[in-house]
Amino acid sequence: MNNLADELRRAADRVASLGDCSAAFDALPEADVLAGQHSLAEARRLLDVFAAWMAGTVARRSRPELGREGLAARQGFATPEAMIQHVNGSSRGEAVKLVASGVLMGETDAAEKLAADQAEKRAADLLLNPPNDLDFSEAESEIVEVPWQAPIVHAVADGSLTVDQADALRRGLGEIDQAVSAQILRDALTELVPEVTGLNVELVYRRARRLRDQLDEAGIRAREKQARDDTRFKVFRRQDGMVVLSGLLAPEQGEHWISAYECLTSPRLRGGVRFVDPDQEAWADRVRNDPRTVDQIAADCFTALLKTGTDADPTKMYGGRQPAVRIVVTQADLQRAGLAVPRGVTVTVTGADAHSRTSEASNHTGSAAPGNARPGSGAAAATPGAGSPAPTEPLKLTRPACVPAQSPQRVGHGFLEGNPAPISLETVQKYLCDTGQLRLLVDEAGHPLKLGRTVRTFSEAQRVAMGVRDGGCMFPGCDLPPSRTEAHHADQWVRDTGETDIDRGLLFCGPCHRRLHQEGWRVIGESGAFWLQPPATIDPTQTLIPLASKSPLMLELQRVQDAEAS
Repeated sequence: MNNLADELRRAADRVASLGDCSAAFDALPEADVLAGQHSLAEARRLLDVFAAWMAGTVARRSRPELGREGLAARQGFATPEAMIQHVNGSSRGEAVKLVASGVLMGETDAAEKLAADQAEKRAADLLLNPPNDLDFSEAESEIVEVPWQAPIVHAVADGSLTVDQADALRRGLGEIDQAVSAQILRDALTELVPEVTGLNVELVYRRARRLRDQLDEAGIRAREKQARDDTRFKVFRRQDGMVVLSGLLAPEQGEHWISAYECLTSPRLRGGVRFVDPDQEAWADRVRNDPRTVDQIAADCFTALLKTGTDADPTKMYGGRQPAVRIVVTQADLQRAGLAVPRGVTVTVTGADAHSRTSEASNHTGSAAPGNARPGSGAAAATPGAGSPAPTEPLKLTRPACVPAQSPQRVGHGFLEGNPAPISLETVQKYLCDTGQLRLLVDEAGHPLKLGRTVRTFSEAQRVAMGVRDGGCMFPGCDLPPSRTEAHHADQWVRDTGETDIDRGLLFCGPCHRRLHQEGWRVIGESGAFWLQPPATIDPTQTLIPLASKSPLMLELQRVQDAEAS
């Protein structure tokens, strides 16, 4: 086992050798700056482990049964978290995280030591007494249960995870209950810990939350209800007259707010106007020259929306670009829930543009993620929220009958595009009844919506399908949702005479897209198997980095396919 005290001393020495003032750091060569950043990260990780150990000790010496004799109480603090927050000068959330991590580490270490002692004692008893003379029932009843989070503690101790990552794993996986036992979570962690090594805290939490939803799909509806119960929204006026908004919204509601915000602040939110047609130059100039900040634009627009909504004529339909929230769900789950429209059935619905659209479900409806799931494994349907713009490509818009499934035991779930929280099929059904179903059509080869070299930019319909498939920015470590991305040609339009086909396109956010072009990153491979090749200036070995979908739905489909293949 690594000696963390020695590691901390070495890390501290490396940090101290960097210099003792800002000028010394500014004079460092670039290689030393990069190495120094890694040394600082390592020292911080190790210090966090020691801080968690200390927080756990403070908590144990301040446990409630000690009353006023507890350590924190004798120092004038109501809780150990309050004491640690005061001493560290940190937030309450940081103090709570340290205490929780420290307590878990202490409990795990104590349980493992006691279990090892008991195993050694039982082994000695077997040597001294014949097996038939032992009371095995009594021995088994005394076996110590090691916390299921033990793999997390071990990963923190060996440097695989930081304390922050460990806390995200613990929170994401939740607690044991009737559906998910401690052993199930312990087994899941064995595979999950290596998978999340190197990810940022937000991605670690999302991956852990997604795993919990896979283990306890039946609990999704209960978690939806809890999110609804936790909803709050407050508006109040400060003494200086400024008005403050504060709220916490369930994913189903919050995604409408986020969609509206991104719609109103785009393209400023994406880093500026890009890829503008000549006939839009006047509009682009107005956006560039707008003196308002993004916050001011958002405040002005939401105020205008509120005024328009309260003054609106209920018989009038407003045009222009409108925010939309998409729900992504597999065709197979819709069929199991009795919500899918049979193929070849012609239906008529009224869309957001108040025009009646009649279309027939195509017999070539297949996978909406041709690169990540085999054709026919279940078509992904993206359901737009109220006010979504009419697609320009021949996507099939259908409305199923708004009736519940025959069986109350529904299997499967959907996702809000760009949001990691799953939604139950009951919620999917509600959206289908409200807005209809937007099907993504594919050809016989499983490739949807090809445009070739007829146009350079990807169409809105293609971007919808790519959003379902990619789940957001594909650049490693970036977690921006599809609404904040741009479509990139894997075969570049000019250099490689690339075509505007979805199987040769990927989503990257504005900053990552610019970085890819400016620094010389290359996307290589074929649809379903793309890699990112870094430039030699960043990685002299140019080791290929696999690009995987970040869509929860696509990851779930891949997991099912892997399970079927094994």
